[in-house]
Formats: sequence, C-alpha cells, structure tokens
Amino acid sequence: MLDKPVVVIGAGPAGLATLKALRDQGVPAVALDAGERPGGLWVFGAPGSAAYRTLHLNTSRTRTEFADFPMPADWPDYPDHARIAGYLADYAAAFGLTDAIRFGTPVTRVERGWRVTTAAGETLEAPAVVVATGHNAVPRLPSPMYPGHFDGEVMHSHDYRGPEQLAGRRVLVVGGGNSAMDIAVDASHAAAATLLSLRRGVWIVPKHLLGRPADTLNGALARRLPWRLRQRISERLLRLAVGPPQRYGLPVPTHGFLQDHPTLSDGLLARITHGEIGVRPGVERLDGDAVRFTDGRRDPVDLIVWCTGYRVDLPFLDPALLSPSAETMPLYQRIFHLDAPGLFFVGLMQSTGAALPVVEAQARLVAAFLAGRYALPPPQQQRAACARQLRAARDRWGERRPAMRIDFDAYLAEAATQLRTRHSGGVTWR
Repeated sequence: MLDKPVVVIGAGPAGLATLKALRDQGVPAVALDAGERPGGLWVFGAPGSAAYRTLHLNTSRTRTEFADFPMPADWPDYPDHARIAGYLADYAAAFGLTDAIRFGTPVTRVERGWRVTTAAGETLEAPAVVVATGHNAVPRLPSPMYPGHFDGEVMHSHDYRGPEQLAGRRVLVVGGGNSAMDIAVDASHAAAATLLSLRRGVWIVPKHLLGRPADTLNGALARRLPWRLRQRISERLLRLAVGPPQRYGLPVPTHGFLQDHPTLSDGLLARITHGEIGVRPGVERLDGDAVRFTDGRRDPVDLIVWCTGYRVDLPFLDPALLSPSAETMPLYQRIFHLDAPGLFFVGLMQSTGAALPVVEAQARLVAAFLAGRYALPPPQQQRAACARQLRAARDRWGERRPAMRIDFDAYLAEAATQLRTRHSGGVTWR
C-alpha cells in the first residue's frame, strides 16, 4: 500500500477512469481539477470547454461507453454533449469518485519527487502523478498566419457555442475535422453564406452505413482483418454508399481511409448538394473584406472560423520531461514515461476511434502497476517497443503526430493482453 495518495491531474473522462481504476486496485488517489464538476471538456460552458450546443458524439454509443458503465440502451446512437456530461457525472457518482476530486484546483507545477503545486500555492507530495488533462484545450491557429490582412472577425472553433454567432454572416470555415463539418452545417442554416475551405482531402463518413452506426462495421472487421484490408473494404463501401469525395467538389483524400481520424457527418454532403455550402481549396491570402483561395477565387467573408485543431500544452511539467516535445516524447504503451518512474499519462494519444474505452484501458494498466500486479519490461525493451510503434505509425499516418497515434481496436486488444500476461509480485519502481 502506498503511504500517500497518487495525484491525478484532471477530472474529465481520463481522470475519472483513472480514479476508478485506482480505487478498484485499492490505491489511494486524489484528483485535482480546475473546473467545478466532473466531465472536463464535455461540460458546456465550463472554463476551457469547447462544447457547442449542436455537439454530438462522432463515435457511436456502444463504441464509446466505458466497459463497466454502459450508456442507457434507449439512448440514440450518437448522444449529444449534455447526455455525455451527465453520463460522466453519473459515472463519478456511481463509483463514489466525487469525494476524491478537488474542484477549482488548477495545477501550476509538477516536480520530480513527486511534488505538485496548485494555483493557490499549496504543495502536495505524492508517490506518483497521473497526467489526465487531455490535449484539446489550447487552440492551434495557422502558423505562420496567411499573408495579407482581414477586416472581419475571426474565431477558433474552441470559442464557438452556437449558430447565433453565425447568423446573417458570410462565414468561412477552415478545416476538415468533425468540428469543422458541424460548424459548416450549422452555418448553412443560419449564415447569409457559408464556405468550407480544405487544404487536403478527407474521407467523409455517414454516421450510419447498412443501417448500423458506421464505426461498428469497422469494429467488427477489426477483430478479423488487418487494417490494410479493412481500408480497402471500407473505401469500397464508402464509394458505393456516397460516392467519391470529389463528387461533392471536395478534394481527393491525401491518405487512404483509416490513415487519419475519421470525419463523420450526415449533414455536410446534403448541404453541399443543396448549394448551401460552397467548397473551396486552401486559403492563399487574406484580402481585406475577402479571402483569396489557391484556385484564384476571391470570396467576400465577414467571419473566419479556424477549425485547425489544438496543440498539446502541459505547462506545469518541466520541459525536460517532455523531450523532444509533448507531442513527440516516447511513452511505453502511450502511458509510462521512459525516464521518470512515477509519471504516467492517460489520454495523451490520438485514437482512430473513441477516447473513453482507451483511457479506461490505460487507467487499468496504471492502477495494476501501482498496485504491484503489472510489471513493465526492462527499459531497453520499452524503448525498442516505442521505436517499433513509431515506425509503424509513420508508415500508416506519416508525420501527422505519429508518436501519439493509436489504432483503437488494436490498442484495446494489446492492453488487455498486457494485463493478462505481465504479472508482478510487488511494486519495484520506487
């Protein structure tokens, strides 16, 4: 038994899963969270939350729920943000986690030792620290910014809350992810005009295929087929269901299906074919009251919404612990720091599927390790495994955050295998 509580930073899905896993293993823990209720970024209106009124899951209910806390069977296939925030609060209550969370307690520094300092100046000593803050809180803008100047208003998708912000405007949405598609569809119903700019092609997946949630089909195939074969089957199915992206004026995808995070939308293709969303290539320059695109077209624009993603920001950690950077540092199983025993990360990954089952699996590995029931391989083997993972990720995803990439189904299978086969007789890491 550890003599002091493990400190978990964050009380969103990753932090809650970690608290529960530690409690299941009898490991004392406390979570520190800047918010006022559990749920993290899913809590609409909470400080730092990017939730907007029309936000729904882009992974299906049965592929998103925690294994030991199923979502209600009568819920829709793709629940909205309010249901998910409530689900996370219910999860915390059902397993008695709320009393282990200190809300309104931002962390400002974590030092080897382990010493955790809060914004109020309090310092907690802990045997281990689990970073479970996620990585979708600090907006990333185009860098360098496009040349020229823009006379209108700009915002990042992080600051979008609802269609009223778009009403009557000439809106340009820049990006190809799920938020970009949601906001473009919202704009097409509220704005005076809507444009969607994509520098590179993406695969647009309907939320249902063959009468089932789209991701359940790929999940069924994942248990039987390698991803390259699944890719060919999925691309054929998509072409039969909706046709190629260029049919809608969208650019040809740069990468094959399953080589990027899927972009799910039922509304986008319909709004394009109804003429309510104009598709444009990448931005070339900002031009006063307009934007000029790489195909030479110039369109008047009042509002640009940058849906350009987020950067990983862990300002409370010594930069030396994040070498070479927060996005590229190697972590064994995307959890265990190679050079700082006692420092763990839950949720610092980019999955091809839902996040909740992944953070649940990661939390169970952390808890089993701290309880002395799971053993790490020798450091040399950990480094070799990280190197293999990085090579495989680069082969599949190129240089787009390869160190953080995981295949949802393969990762869950490997985590389960790790728990079954790597037993330990006692804690040896301290």
